[in-house]
Amino acid sequence: MEIYQLTIHEARSLLKSGDISLQEILEGVIDRIVATEAKTNSFISFNIEGSIEQVSKIDSKKALEDGTPFVMGIPMGIQDNICAIDHRMTAASRVLSDFMPPYDASVIKRLRQSHCVIMGKLNMDEFGIGAAPNIPPFKSAKNPWNLKKTPGRGAGGCGAAVSTGQVFYAIGSDSSGCLRQSAAFCGVVGFKPTYGLVSRYGLASSSPSMEQIGCITKDVKDCVNLIEEIIFYDVKDARSIKIEDTGFNNALVDNLQDFAIGIPKEIFDDTWDPQIRKAVDSALIVLEKLGACLVDISLPHSKYASAVHYIIQSSEAASSLGKYDGIRYGGDRKASENLDMLYFNARSLGFNKETKRRIILGNLFLSSKFYDSYYQKALSIRELIREDFKKAYKLCDTILTPASPILSFNLDSETAHLSGIDKSFKYTLLANLAGLPAITIPCGRDNEDMPIGIQFIGDMFCERKTLRVAYAYESNTDFNIKEPGFREEVQ
Repeated sequence: MEIYQLTIHEARSLLKSGDISLQEILEGVIDRIVATEAKTNSFISFNIEGSIEQVSKIDSKKALEDGTPFVMGIPMGIQDNICAIDHRMTAASRVLSDFMPPYDASVIKRLRQSHCVIMGKLNMDEFGIGAAPNIPPFKSAKNPWNLKKTPGRGAGGCGAAVSTGQVFYAIGSDSSGCLRQSAAFCGVVGFKPTYGLVSRYGLASSSPSMEQIGCITKDVKDCVNLIEEIIFYDVKDARSIKIEDTGFNNALVDNLQDFAIGIPKEIFDDTWDPQIRKAVDSALIVLEKLGACLVDISLPHSKYASAVHYIIQSSEAASSLGKYDGIRYGGDRKASENLDMLYFNARSLGFNKETKRRIILGNLFLSSKFYDSYYQKALSIRELIREDFKKAYKLCDTILTPASPILSFNLDSETAHLSGIDKSFKYTLLANLAGLPAITIPCGRDNEDMPIGIQFIGDMFCERKTLRVAYAYESNTDFNIKEPGFREEVQ
């Protein structure tokens, strides 16, 4: 097995036994980036020299001791909307093309204290809104399983980089399920914790009430150990929540005795791709064999979720992106004749078409004429969706859905692309609306050998249950990837 194929816990075991060194791990990852990056476009910027310097400062002997941080010396990537000092942050937007953050996001500061090794900033859609950047110099990330297909919208570079083996794990944001969708399309594990458990300080967010920092890893065990590093209370984040127990290793149980899984009747319909239905049905059989009890539940307002999410996200984007006005960020003052032209040039040239569409619609929804009939009504339905989940969790421990009702779609058609975005986020965005923890893991392959993902949504602050069901399923199937999905023959 090549070094880049290892999980974090496998690499740590080899480090402890003396079979590899931190330098060899880094060299293996750098070689992998050189061999594959031109095909996948996983990165926006690199930190190769910086990562070599970081590893050279780590005490190799100390890294082998018990109790050292789980990520110590392990190469990782950061989605390019999270601040890291001395690393350019663009959020895949020309508005921020030359922005250098003067501080670390709180989650990055915490990982630096654990001696993480940052390989660079990972590709994404502009501000994670969900449309490929069409403004130079940014390029769309590609799915390493098939370079013609999307690796997931919003956080595609994170899924592609982890699946390819360019990094061992990635830290990114999830506003509509984009982090989890990317993991599902690329055959790896994506996790979003309960809203507020991971600090959002230092995140260039487009939808603050729904966007949460999470992670992508190669397997659930890595995910469990990684979130123990990044869940903490942060006084700099007004919405940060403090919990006493942040240890989750007791979730690593390979059976589901006395465990109830909710099956929402409104979601399990005939709109899925048949190959996804087959994979999910097979997963249900495995879960029952592990001792889980499948319980029929109802989420009656879930049919409104996509529309509600679109209205809220557009409205929040209109507000959050207002700061990018050409004065504080972006724009060329010398090329603008007056203040109006400065605003116009910064926003019309700085944002891509989909971002501008969301901003325009968001301002419409927030206008006095439409505020009550659109934005306020969306907030009311959001509360009804939260109540649906509360009632469901009285009957079950976690809720199961497919990661997406459609398979990974092609990148070359804009119409198919935008239609695919709407459909593919249909179930993942439920967890963002309700602020719940959710995880996607591989559960099968389609006829083209593309990964298919399954999603488990847990109750608020029930990360252990969510991780437990994912680990049990993963431990008793062979769909999780321990080798990169990249196929050299795909051109």
